[in-house]
Amino acid sequence: MNSILKKILLSGAIVASTFTLSPDFASAATSNIKVQINSSLVSFPDQQPFVDAKGYTQVPIRMIGEKLGGTFKYEKISSSLVKVTLKKGSTTIVLKSGNSIALVNNKQVKMDTTMRVVGGRAYVPLRFVTETFGYKLKFDSKNNIAMLSTDGKTYSPAYTAPAQSTDKGKEVVKEAKKHLGVKYTWGGTSPSTGFDCSGYTKYVYEKKGVTLSRTSASMHSTNGTPVSKSNLKQGDLVFFITNNVSTSHVGIYIGNNEFISSTSKGVTIANLDSSYWKPKYNGANRIFN
Repeated sequence: MNSILKKILLSGAIVASTFTLSPDFASAATSNIKVQINSSLVSFPDQQPFVDAKGYTQVPIRMIGEKLGGTFKYEKISSSLVKVTLKKGSTTIVLKSGNSIALVNNKQVKMDTTMRVVGGRAYVPLRFVTETFGYKLKFDSKNNIAMLSTDGKTYSPAYTAPAQSTDKGKEVVKEAKKHLGVKYTWGGTSPSTGFDCSGYTKYVYEKKGVTLSRTSASMHSTNGTPVSKSNLKQGDLVFFITNNVSTSHVGIYIGNNEFISSTSKGVTIANLDSSYWKPKYNGANRIFN
């Protein structure tokens, strides 16, 4: 089961109804959880849902209750005590700050956490609310949304989380460095047999789902788009003339003016401006735009 789903499903308890839940997520850092009721997101104008230090998903009960069509009353009994009342249909919930006992239609119900006040908002475990009203709850882990259905229907997420960007060039470099020291073998294409320069480069890129041509010359002419030396990025292919005729060596740029390639010394890292490689440099291609 998805860990975030667990932390929501395990976020409250009602003794009277004989269900007991325990935390599964021990970090208070998750604060980007959204709550959706049927087809609409719940708006939280200031304080947001969060996961507390014990792993319980806490939500401002007023915003949830009012979105469900209930009425909410917030009373400050003293400087340190707050009482809240949520009424919806035939159900009345009464909670007091610092107390894990709620009154549901005058029956005592024990929650796994106390009702707490954060920034002037009363928070309770999300699961407590949904179980009290008998609503269906599921979690969309892709978009980080707790989805409540009040009518038993299944709804699509009302929010799409932005895709997390990945630096493919850095991933190529990470893979390339795994093979430092592998011996040089003419025509070699694997760590077990050894690599030649193009066999090594092709192998590394294939590990990241990209198929390159087999020789350094064909890579130079057919793979990627040309890029200037001053604009190199990690993962770019760099080419050299080592036979005094045309492109005959290829490596992978790793940053800081360095590249990694398979040479007669095996897979090694060298500087583009070294006395050996600088005069042999013959351009670069970018595979990931």
